[in-house]
Amino acid sequence: MNSNALKRIMTIATAAVVVTGCETLDPYTRETQTSKATKGALIGAAAGAVVGLVSGDDAVERRQHALIGAGIGALAGGAIGNYMDRQEAKLRAELEGTGVSVTRIGDNITLNMPGNVTFATDSADLSPAFFGVLNSVGKVLDEFDRTVVEVAGHTDSTGSHAHNQGLSERRAGSVAQYLRVQGIDRQRMITIGMGETRPVADNRTETGRQLNRRVEITMVPVIG
Repeated sequence: MNSNALKRIMTIATAAVVVTGCETLDPYTRETQTSKATKGALIGAAAGAVVGLVSGDDAVERRQHALIGAGIGALAGGAIGNYMDRQEAKLRAELEGTGVSVTRIGDNITLNMPGNVTFATDSADLSPAFFGVLNSVGKVLDEFDRTVVEVAGHTDSTGSHAHNQGLSERRAGSVAQYLRVQGIDRQRMITIGMGETRPVADNRTETGRQLNRRVEITMVPVIG
């Protein structure tokens, strides 16, 4: 992680703590907006942005420039937050009850898709039950097309490092390919495999390993 990315994460986390006195009710989860935002930001900062963008600023900036060059309008100023607010609300509505979590960190949105709804153990073949989830995601991505989309695959620590790295890359590729079939422009997408390097739970337990076997899709606004 470069220094700019780390500074951005810590700024987000600090800002989340400062605003804890202002609470509104989330209509989808019935949680307070502030507590949810603070929790997500602090987890991201404390764990080195385990939840969220992993490919780095440079990769995203290259995609942003390519999309702007292809005629996708860039967002600026207050329009960025408003655009991502609307996209977040649509994703929450589409994915409610699916087991997929929606996390907002600054102007980025991350979908965490755990292993129990994505792939069979040690497989990169999409589970049929996952198709509906990805159809919903594709619908929203198509509507909100001024975003770069990072698809990151993750595994538990079972097996060798090399095996897990390859498996995570294939899983990310399977999800990205499905979204491309749904009409999502390949220029918008970054695929990356993280293997076992970014666990979100304890690999010593079956529950923890299942949480670590996941795919995360992060949407980043296109800005000039």
